[in-house]
Amino acid sequence: MSEQQWTLATTEQPPEWFIQAVKQYTPTSGALFAAQLLWQRGIREKPQLAAFVNTKTYQPASPFEFGQEMHLAVERLQQARDAGEKVAIWGDFDADGITSTAVLWDGLGQFFTQNTQLIYYIPNRLTESHGLNCQGIEKLAKQGFQLIVTCDTGSTNISEIIYADQLGIDVIVTDHHTLPPERPPVTAIINPRYLPETHQLFHLSGVAVAYKLVEAFYQMPNIPQQPLQDLLDLVAVGLIADLVQLSGDCRYLAQLGIGRLQEDFKKPPGERRRPGVGRLLELCQKSGDRPTDISFGLGPRINAVSRIQGDASFCVELLTSRDQKRVKELAEVTELANTRRKSLQKDVAYQVAQKLSKMDLSTTSVIVLEDPQWAVGVLGLVAGQVAQETGRPTILLSTEGVGAGEESSQSPIPNPQSLARGSARSVNSVDLYQLVKDQAHLLHRFGGHPYAAGLSLPVENIPLFTEAINQKLRQSLGGATLTPTVQADLAVTVADLGKELFLELKLLEPCGMGNPVPKLLIENCWFENAWHRNQQDSQGKKVQYIKAEFDIRDDSTRSPFPGVWWGHYKDELPLGRCDCIAELDYNTFKKRYEIRLIAVRSRQQSAINNQQAALILDWRNPLLEKDSGLSTQDLALVIKDCPTSWDDLRVWLRRSLHNQQPLALAWSKPAPKSPEQIWLTLVGIAKYLSRTNQTVTRVQLLEKLGISDQALLLGLRGLKYMGFKISRQDRMLVFTQHSIIEPMAEAAVEKFLAAVREEQFQQQYFADVPLSTIEAMAQASA
Repeated sequence: MSEQQWTLATTEQPPEWFIQAVKQYTPTSGALFAAQLLWQRGIREKPQLAAFVNTKTYQPASPFEFGQEMHLAVERLQQARDAGEKVAIWGDFDADGITSTAVLWDGLGQFFTQNTQLIYYIPNRLTESHGLNCQGIEKLAKQGFQLIVTCDTGSTNISEIIYADQLGIDVIVTDHHTLPPERPPVTAIINPRYLPETHQLFHLSGVAVAYKLVEAFYQMPNIPQQPLQDLLDLVAVGLIADLVQLSGDCRYLAQLGIGRLQEDFKKPPGERRRPGVGRLLELCQKSGDRPTDISFGLGPRINAVSRIQGDASFCVELLTSRDQKRVKELAEVTELANTRRKSLQKDVAYQVAQKLSKMDLSTTSVIVLEDPQWAVGVLGLVAGQVAQETGRPTILLSTEGVGAGEESSQSPIPNPQSLARGSARSVNSVDLYQLVKDQAHLLHRFGGHPYAAGLSLPVENIPLFTEAINQKLRQSLGGATLTPTVQADLAVTVADLGKELFLELKLLEPCGMGNPVPKLLIENCWFENAWHRNQQDSQGKKVQYIKAEFDIRDDSTRSPFPGVWWGHYKDELPLGRCDCIAELDYNTFKKRYEIRLIAVRSRQQSAINNQQAALILDWRNPLLEKDSGLSTQDLALVIKDCPTSWDDLRVWLRRSLHNQQPLALAWSKPAPKSPEQIWLTLVGIAKYLSRTNQTVTRVQLLEKLGISDQALLLGLRGLKYMGFKISRQDRMLVFTQHSIIEPMAEAAVEKFLAAVREEQFQQQYFADVPLSTIEAMAQASA
């Protein structure tokens, strides 16, 4: 993986009048942090601030801002209602598409009889593409449907729309994805991308566009019984889950929707308007009052159904039905799908990491990887992770040959079974959709937007596609390099963390693209009481998905503060002083404030990144001081004598870090322990771990003993003959001692000793100690 670059947003002190204006909206005595963030993000006038914070002062846009297209859509729906025509809602299988379908189902359901006049159709993620398809259209025609209303899809389905017209079906498209070069031949198309980028409706997601259609239709005579505002909770779920920019009407609708969500959740289960949503919130231990309850709770669960099962149609029923028994069953199925998704995602992420380790990222602009075993449903999630970690657009493809591709754009090819299908995610403001589109001649189908795309292509085209898309991005970069970047918004101390800061920063919610969750830089801190465990599903079964918990401390206070690091083991936390970037959160289940760790690095690594690199000095060189013009003591803390034990080295490392000096290792040559001493050390470790019930990783043992993997394997075999039982728990080794020593013990120990002697002989005469080993030891001991 590429080394992450950390940046801290430029902090400009806002004027005192602005701080006082922000203070009027905060429930705490402090307002400086919130004022700094708002000022950084362009909120610099009192009217702006008022509209940003208070929905009552924001003036939303009329749905007829979409112009003639909205009028055409409403007229066609009115015609269908008056004539008693059958109408089909054609949705999509992600959270935005599911909530869009639910909004139209509930909204249009006030005008058309559900399940007879009005139905909905959600494509299967694993067997169908996004968007319209001819088979489904033909089926609807045979059932007598005369109008299709799409949501969150359809803008580029030109050939399918023409086919529908030939069968006598009109199409109204509501969507927010990339537009085709020319207006499609539809009855109406409502897509905010036709509006100027500065328009307050431009960033609407699919669910918000669907809501605007219902809002316009509600202005017709004979207003329905269900209040329009009852749809806003669904709008908030889709908006936040789809990661659109939360500005203009997007922010306004999300604010109102979260309020409705929280209001409904506070009611007893039997009185809730949306009992399915309430049950999902209970299962993910959320209360519905935070945007993160959607982005980390509801959204991933709704998305998980199609990723794991393919067919997510029942999710619309989960979101809209009042049948408590039924929605409880559906919520349980959804929760189980999400836990399976976590496990599957972790497996694919591990396999992707293995492939990445064999790549030269310095010569790679766009990462394109393929595998016949990868599950298509989680490729987008893993691609997003890789893009963030590497700073490079990432495309992951499954070559298992299950059929057609992702979003529509190109005509079918003769043999769909030879297709690779996958997902792409971008980073660093690279327009991935345009990159993919430029290679359309190599693809079967594709679609999406600048930060995310889906695609399918013939397997034999993958090498050519990979080379072409890399060449295209290299040309557009003009020699610039792509680096994974994490930006912190504010520098704080552990003493700043807690309820006061949380309530102050809550002023910025709901957060999303364009207004991200505040990322806090905490410097010169350390971790204590770290532990990790696998997650469990609702049936109590372990899921291969890890969460580490810890306490964070620094010199600002004697009190530790709790935190969590999703998807990581406790051993990945640096020892000693470090810097970290985190988000402040409130854990509804544990009723506590905590940080969610985003990135962490040791103070030593921070110094290296700041070009204060650790020096490796040769103490035997008498010209050192003469050549450098500096004394070695000025340059660094120097170890004059070779350490004879791990603990000796730890003392020197800690002293260097405490003095915040670059580290210099300067012994003349290694003085390794004898093989017999290494064996006794290994036995001592095994006894200690067995007695204390602690665990250890293979890497920790290798670093402690200074031997190779092969020698360690022989050593562990020797321990087994000596009466130790060694088992694996996740990535950890667990030692248990009993009294039975087997006859082969002596021979097994001798094999280990012989292997260590051979390694030490080769190291002494054929190789120097590699610098990477020294750096790894230093980092592990920091």
